Amino acid sequence: MTRTGLVLSGALMLCALWANPAAAQGSTASSPAEFARTAERLKPGQWVWAPAIAPSGPVLVYVDLSRQLATVYRNGVRIGVTSVSSGKAGHETPTGVFTILQKDADHHSSVYNNAPMPYQQRLTWDGVALHAGGLPGYPESHGCVHLPYGFSRSLFQITSIGATVVIDGDAIDHVRSTEASLLAPYDAKGRKLASDTLGSQQFTWTPERSSKGQMTIIVSKREQRVVVLRSGIEIGRSVAEVADDDPGTHVVTLTRTAAGKRRWIYVGLPGHAEEQGRVVDEAVMNRIHLPRRFYESVLAALQPGTTILITDSAVGTAPDEPMTVLDAVAPTP
Repeated sequence: MTRTGLVLSGALMLCALWANPAAAQGSTASSPAEFARTAERLKPGQWVWAPAIAPSGPVLVYVDLSRQLATVYRNGVRIGVTSVSSGKAGHETPTGVFTILQKDADHHSSVYNNAPMPYQQRLTWDGVALHAGGLPGYPESHGCVHLPYGFSRSLFQITSIGATVVIDGDAIDHVRSTEASLLAPYDAKGRKLASDTLGSQQFTWTPERSSKGQMTIIVSKREQRVVVLRSGIEIGRSVAEVADDDPGTHVVTLTRTAAGKRRWIYVGLPGHAEEQGRVVDEAVMNRIHLPRRFYESVLAALQPGTTILITDSAVGTAPDEPMTVLDAVAPTP
């Protein structure tokens, strides 16, 4: 198999509120991106928020009632995960695919004694919404999805009217039935996505699935795989040889100098702030080898703003096998 070096090193990484918003949140400190490795262990009020992993693209919010977790994806990649509290018995949060109908950062309930509902994002006209609220560690709302105050504020800032919210699972039985994957399980319209598998193939390249939009490249050191997403849709996947024993996660983005030259710079993720703005060293080059045709196809599709994530987590080598970690990135020209 003919291969060529590709510099891809780095890290492609929600009814009423009855008390003072900030006092009802439990732990409100955001965690480093790597903390998502233990997302199942998030305590009430805890969250992870690393938007630099995918700085632009369509936003999808996935609420898993079974695990009382919400995951935010942008451009098809997970950028945040948080504990939530959904509707209690008799006031169950409905499941399905919803769109954000209305946004109000300073909303008050018209039903529950004018109770504050900060950073409200309405999903139904009969009162179901995402907003900051109490997080006791179990379903206790009147149908809405409660989020930590800080997470709710950050989410409010990146969503728009019409954005998709998928609510799934069973809060009453409270059993684990779904995964919060690094790759979005649905597209921006709420349609179920199926991940490609390589089988005996070296790579797949189907750019016609998404012809324009922001591109994100994910490199899995563990599985020696590369996945390419554009506008949140997988358009390519390949085997790879990744010669990098750094267990950390890093994100890099493609920029263009005043002279028109392409340049990869690091993005400072939570926990890696010291990397912000640093130019990717030439020594990082040649750490990733890909089939030549795949490499050339990716190279031709690169545009300023492309983000690369290199992670020690999996990207899935079998059908429906998810990635369960939030990580970061590395570089390439």
